[in-house]
Amino acid sequence: MDLAKLETYKENNRLEAKAAQGGLPKSIWETISAFANTEGGIIVLGAKERRDGTLEVVGLGDADKMLDDFWNAAHSPDKLSCCVMSDRDANIESVDDKELIVVEVPRADRRLRPIYVNGNPVTGTYRRDHKGDYRCASNEIQAMYRDASDEPVDTRIHENLTVDDLFAETIGSYRRSYELHHSAHAWTGLPDEEFLCRIGAAKVGSDGMVHPTSAGLLMFGEEWRIMAEFPHYFLDYRQELGADERWQGRITSQDDSWSGNVFDFYRRVFNNMKQAINVPFRLDENSERIDETEAHDALREALANCLTNADYNERRGVVFLWKEDGLCLSNPGGFRVGIEDAYVGGNSDPRNETMMKMFTLINIGERAGGGIPDMVKKWTSSGYGVPVLSEQVNPERSTILLPLVKESVGNDVGNVGNDVGNANSEAVTTAERVLRLVAGNPKISAQSIAAGLGMSKRHIERVMAGLRDEGILIREGGTRGSWVIAKNR
Repeated sequence: MDLAKLETYKENNRLEAKAAQGGLPKSIWETISAFANTEGGIIVLGAKERRDGTLEVVGLGDADKMLDDFWNAAHSPDKLSCCVMSDRDANIESVDDKELIVVEVPRADRRLRPIYVNGNPVTGTYRRDHKGDYRCASNEIQAMYRDASDEPVDTRIHENLTVDDLFAETIGSYRRSYELHHSAHAWTGLPDEEFLCRIGAAKVGSDGMVHPTSAGLLMFGEEWRIMAEFPHYFLDYRQELGADERWQGRITSQDDSWSGNVFDFYRRVFNNMKQAINVPFRLDENSERIDETEAHDALREALANCLTNADYNERRGVVFLWKEDGLCLSNPGGFRVGIEDAYVGGNSDPRNETMMKMFTLINIGERAGGGIPDMVKKWTSSGYGVPVLSEQVNPERSTILLPLVKESVGNDVGNVGNDVGNANSEAVTTAERVLRLVAGNPKISAQSIAAGLGMSKRHIERVMAGLRDEGILIREGGTRGSWVIAKNR
């Protein structure tokens, strides 16, 4: 954080100011819980909000004592369930001869969540949205506990069902795809029940009988059977290309003309959405037309990512939209590794690990942690804008946007070509892509941007430095701060 400009800042979903004139404020723990359970943030003790929303430095009477009080309480489980901050995250700073305490709260690892206060997760778990800190509802707390487990949520055995309750046509379709990629594998000759056990779709239960797992039920079950186990299960695809009609095409899991399961939904949606991708005229070595591009692979990866990271216990379901400016893929549940880490790759952590394995077995998706960077590279190499990852809370959802245009970065970014002055066309294009990523994730690092764009970190740092010099890109906070794109340029 640039403390010299502190009085120009305003509170947001990653910045909170507290005057702290009567000692360490009790509300600081709620804010720490909120930041840790969301995307992290910065707390400034010794500053207050003016009427216009900007911050005023008021200083602290005894910053050293307050910092000692802070650490003593932070390490007490009666005050904070887990201290996610290290010694370097809380420091005394000086502005205009007035002392402040700046606390940088990191995003908590999913295995530590929920971070709660006063020893009670039910009443002491908070999150942060654009309005400020809010107390989490029971369903949000339960979702955090589910995500904290190292046991994949889709391995649960449904002993009230048998493999005969799964939809045979979907199983047959999946097996044909599997045989296409593994024609000589021993599993191709197995009976259905044994094959389903091998891929994780079924397991032996406590009664010694074979039953579907959650992964098997979601992938191969019929909608009415899935709904009996996952009451909020819902899959929705809409094509919305015009302003005059609500949609031009729709597929939902509640349509009884098809199975309504995840695997059949994936195939139907891909066959629709792939029509949005431009296919240049190209011939292979046999003079036959090549009907697919790398963007098709990127779309497959994005669809599989959303379907395998969805929290099927949550409301609102999976929603895929084909709009004029892009393909918007949204699922219930946040990113388990954080957006910045997802762009970098190398740390695969799908919410439904067995479902991801099933897609990977038919060459869809990537388990090695390189899925998102690979998706970004393939989509942009086909001439489209950089995919944008974003998430929200209350309700918690994750979204991947695959832009179908590359000329415009959006209203928040504006005409970058004019803003970067004498930069050459290559730099302008890179600047547009950088700003698109920053707009989707204000906490993204130069390393993550470089990984997402397939460029060197040094080159990205030069482009970002130029954007900062032009006043287009503004840094708020230190190493754990965030980027702001200037709106009036």
